[in-house]
This record gives sequence, structure tokens and C-alpha cells, in this order.
Amino acid sequence: MQNSQKNNIEFIPVFQRSFLLPRYWGNWLLIGACAGLAWIPAGIRDPLLGVLGRMAGKLAKSARRRAQINLYYCMPERSESEREKIIDEMFATAPQSMVMMAELAMRPEHTRSRITWYNKEIIDNLRSEEQNVIFLVPHGWAVDIPAMVLASEGQKMAAMFHNQSNPLMDYIWNAVRRRFGGRMHARNDGIKPFISSVRQGYWGYYLPDQDHGAEHSEFVDFFATYKATLPAVGRLMKVCRAKVVPLFPVYNNETHRLEVYLRPPMDDLLTADDTTLARRMNEEVEIFVRPHPEQYTWILKLLKTRKEGDIEPYQRKDLYRKK
Repeated sequence: MQNSQKNNIEFIPVFQRSFLLPRYWGNWLLIGACAGLAWIPAGIRDPLLGVLGRMAGKLAKSARRRAQINLYYCMPERSESEREKIIDEMFATAPQSMVMMAELAMRPEHTRSRITWYNKEIIDNLRSEEQNVIFLVPHGWAVDIPAMVLASEGQKMAAMFHNQSNPLMDYIWNAVRRRFGGRMHARNDGIKPFISSVRQGYWGYYLPDQDHGAEHSEFVDFFATYKATLPAVGRLMKVCRAKVVPLFPVYNNETHRLEVYLRPPMDDLLTADDTTLARRMNEEVEIFVRPHPEQYTWILKLLKTRKEGDIEPYQRKDLYRKK
């Protein structure tokens, strides 16, 4: 049974009666717990969520191994203990960010008061100039929150996403994302609906760091290794007649605030070739992530596609043996 309504414009999550069946009751308990935690002051819940996240990170063997391998390749200058600490803090940050997202959906005015924007004049100026905008957003744990905040303030937003394998969690996640309006475009529907939305004045949200395979990608530097990177943002910039603005959200679990960092528009992309485009995208990811590595989703298979003759890192049996 489909859990969405599709048309030529957007993806709309739709509630299904099957979500009430017993097989989803455990999911509903987790959803209820997340919603309940959203009403607890962040200063009280964050330490608890941090402990639970770190515990989950010890038990999630496969996800932890992917993070270990990614950091082994990307940050070899860090010691083993430093990389393990980054991973522990990453798992702590994940639930803290997710509960803040739930809090924003239920208590928008309260939550917006705990968000600080850095260099917000960049997008204020682009709005006053009526410019089309595409945000280049590395895959952090709080990635959805800035888009939701902008939508809650009246800015039309459009984003692309991958469906989750659990239909109920996919429905809930996308319903929360659309809490304040905006358009969701499924990646398996292609790029054209997203382009159409940006050209109509919706500000786009583009995540540059997923692995899309070798066919249309460029192999360029990524931290201390290399990565198959799709140089799509340059083409999107041209066809959408948009400014590309790097953005990265950082959840500060000491101040219990979200810090949203913006960088100047990437105007140097207009005449760049594909290799330069891909490298510039990765460079922006590095600039944001190096000071805040615990905010990044290192559990993704970021380095799956390799050059001919190179073994896929996650297939290496000599690295972080599965226990």
C-alpha cells in the first residue's frame, strides 16, 4: 500500500490505516517518547539523550564500523582515541537534534528562540533582491531544522529526499518535514520537479555528499581521501538561475541551541568545469565539518564508489573486524 500521494509537483505523505497494526506498535512507542521529550526543557533532556545515544552507538555495530572506516580514511591525522570520541559524540548529537526537530514541529515559537543564525544577512539580501536560492547543506544530524524554520517564517522551501524502508517512520519523518509547508521531491522521481520548484521561487535544499556511483560523478579530494562526487550543483545553479549558499546546522549540547552557519554564495561556480565543481562542493563540506566533526553523519557509505582497482573500504576485512 502506498504511503504517499504523488503528482507532477511534489511528494505528499499520506497516513495509512495499516500503520495501526501491531507490527508498528513499537514504532509508535518511540514516536510518542520523542514527542514527550520535546516538552522537557533541553537542559534536562540533552544529558539523558546524550547517554542514550552513546549507548546506542556502542550497540549499533554496523553503523559504528562505517563511521570508524570513514574517519580512518578522512581524518587519519586524528588518533584512534580521538576518532572514537568523535563517533561517541556523533551518536549523542543524533537524538538531541532529532528531538529538537520534534520540538520545532510542536512548539515552533519556543524552539525558534533557541536558534542562532550566523551571517543571516546573506539570505536577507538575496530575499530582498528576489534571487532564487539553492542551499548546499552537508549531511548533518540537524539538517532538516533550518529548512523547517525558514518555512515556518513564510519562505517557500523545496527539498529532495530518499524514502525510508519503514513506511510508518517514512510517513512521520516527511510529515514533520512538511509541518510548515514547502515541497518534498523524492529522488526516485528525478531532478526535474525540484528544478521546477526552484525556478518558481522556492528556495532549494541540496545535500551534496551522497554517493551516486561513478557514472556521472567525478573522483575528487574529500578530506584526506577522495570521493565520487556528483557535480550537479553547478548545473542546477545555471538551469535554476539560482545563487548557491552553503549552510550547516550545529546542535550545541552545552548551550542547548542550534547554530546555523551560512557562507557567501558560490559565485565562482559559473564557469567551472565538472572536476572543479565537485571539488568546490567537497571543500565547502570540509570547511563546515572540520570544526564540528561530531555533527556529521559519518555512518553513511560516503566512500562506497572507488576508482578502478581500489577496494571498497567497507569490504575491507582488515579494518574494524565485525564482532
